Amino acid sequence: MSQQLMEMVESRYQKASLPEFRVGDTVDVHQKIVEGTKTRTQIYNGVVIARKGRGINATFTVRRIVNNEGVERIFPCHSHLIGKIEVKRRGKVRRAKLYFLRDRVGKARKLREVRGGKSVANVRKKAAQAVAAQETPQPDSEPVGV
Repeated sequence: MSQQLMEMVESRYQKASLPEFRVGDTVDVHQKIVEGTKTRTQIYNGVVIARKGRGINATFTVRRIVNNEGVERIFPCHSHLIGKIEVKRRGKVRRAKLYFLRDRVGKARKLREVRGGKSVANVRKKAAQAVAAQETPQPDSEPVGV
């Protein structure tokens, strides 16, 4: 009962839809920065190395290299300061946490890219196309019963 109550209260503060991204993906996070009375959008791009939590407590960690120094930031998924999350590349990984990338240098830091294959986005796209194809009526070459 208390778990259902917590989920009901938290659901008010969750974003309606989050983009589909996973660990290993290279993303651009558009974050709103408030400076005095002005607000601006700052883009933070890097590789998602971890996701954890669920519901309103869900977070993801993004790692990037700045001046040959690794920088990691943890973003709350449902923060109102995050404008949008754009997936630039899909990484092919076999781990839930990519902390081993901290020790890698140079080209060894790169992840393989998912191309075409059976990525989640492609499967959903093909399923939507199949449904759309079924809904459109096919013209018959000859009327039936003539």
